[in-house]
Amino acid sequence: MAMILLVEDDRIITAALTRALTDAGHVVRPVGQAAQALRIVTQERPDLVILDLGLPDIDGTDALRMMRTVSDVPVIVATARRSEADIIALLQAGADDYVTKPFSGGHILARISAVLRRARTTEQQQPNAITVGELVIKPRQRRVELRGEPLQLTRREFDVLAYLAERVGQVISRRELMNQVWQQARIGEEQTIDVHISWLRRKLGETAAKPRFLHTVRGVGVMMVDPQ
Repeated sequence: MAMILLVEDDRIITAALTRALTDAGHVVRPVGQAAQALRIVTQERPDLVILDLGLPDIDGTDALRMMRTVSDVPVIVATARRSEADIIALLQAGADDYVTKPFSGGHILARISAVLRRARTTEQQQPNAITVGELVIKPRQRRVELRGEPLQLTRREFDVLAYLAERVGQVISRRELMNQVWQQARIGEEQTIDVHISWLRRKLGETAAKPRFLHTVRGVGVMMVDPQ
């Protein structure tokens, strides 16, 4: 059983999907606007989101990108778009899977099972803790401690820090971070990486001029090191 956030403004589709998901044992939270969905994702932490793209307040693709800045919840996009370019754009924006309308209840249930299975496998494969000097990162709890004190990080800051900490001593390019952490490959967006590294340095108590954990390799990328 999973708690599923259903973001769909068509009442007939909402009723049919809610019935199919409930019959399969899931708990369904239906909403009709992207703004409502974003609030629920941050406050109630659903297990999975089914996201329609044709929402009345915010374009579904934009809503997906906004969702990805605050949560790594699995998202299945429901769309009438069928072109390869559209599907690629959705996956790059952060969708875990998609279904094209119209679709059956059995089809969406199979997709949900597959996405949840992948998400649980990924979580089980994460280490209990990553230690780099006085820095302790706990991926499963999404918690970071420095000298025993918790650090308050945004979702993206945590993802960047964990990715670098798993690769201590390796120089990671901005493009790799954009591909692997943001799951996007947009040219010209590398400045976003620099901003997040700057925020992380401030929270880690260091600067670019006097780095401890995060060392910039000019023209290449950034490297996590053990200061001890």
